[in-house]
Amino acid sequence: MTSSPCPGEAPAGGRYGEGLFEPERAGEADRIDAAALVYDPVTTARLRALGAGPGMRCLEVGAGTGTVARRLVEEAGVDEVVALDRDTGALDGLAGPRLRVMAGDLTDEGLEPGVFDLIHARFVLMHLPERRRIVSRLAGWLAPGGRLVLADAVELPDVLDTSSAYRRTMDAMWQALRATIGTDISGVPGYPHMLREEGLREVGAEVYCPPLVAGGPLARFWSETWSRMRPELVATGRVDDAVIDEALACLASPLLAELGPGMAMAWGRRPPG
Repeated sequence: MTSSPCPGEAPAGGRYGEGLFEPERAGEADRIDAAALVYDPVTTARLRALGAGPGMRCLEVGAGTGTVARRLVEEAGVDEVVALDRDTGALDGLAGPRLRVMAGDLTDEGLEPGVFDLIHARFVLMHLPERRRIVSRLAGWLAPGGRLVLADAVELPDVLDTSSAYRRTMDAMWQALRATIGTDISGVPGYPHMLREEGLREVGAEVYCPPLVAGGPLARFWSETWSRMRPELVATGRVDDAVIDEALACLASPLLAELGPGMAMAWGRRPPG
């Protein structure tokens, strides 16, 4: 499938937020929030269906701009959310009695944020080569009866369309992300199996593909993402500036008719007692 990075291609050793998507770059918070507008309602609904509510202590991993953490406090009414991120610049102003901001790196073996009734990580593990080991760490932070929810991107490309500017640019993006910061979505469908391997019960999963509407928040997210990645996209050899420009125009066109990447969510529960 052309949407996946080349199997033998090793990442260059960079990290998300370093060289790509730097949190201090102008407009980065707006780019993240454009995607949040689309995914947050679905995420919050799933977390609440799994029991998020009063009496719970939650960990929001890779909290970003804090949109999910705020919803857990304000809408679900949980007792406490710990919003964990390597860079907390967009979170510090949100701290309060029920929302605690913690700066930390999931790859740091010394990180011990505590024990939680609900742990949620969205669009985080796919950017970390150590993802399998980190799933074990996250499961280890669950209280008895606690739930772990993992969410990452999945692709459902039209296999009959490999030549459109949209498809070529999207494929170039995944290849560039793999080469620069180690992003890999090929293992996302295996998350339910990982949760089962960690001894979690009541494992479930679902996929949500939001509408990709011209001028809508998701189209804006991809447009801004591709614009920021233009040099890396060209470096893959899959596209040139003209193809990228055509793909960006497609995202703004009323003729846009594409099934964009979706979000796969998987969850499991640590046995009580």
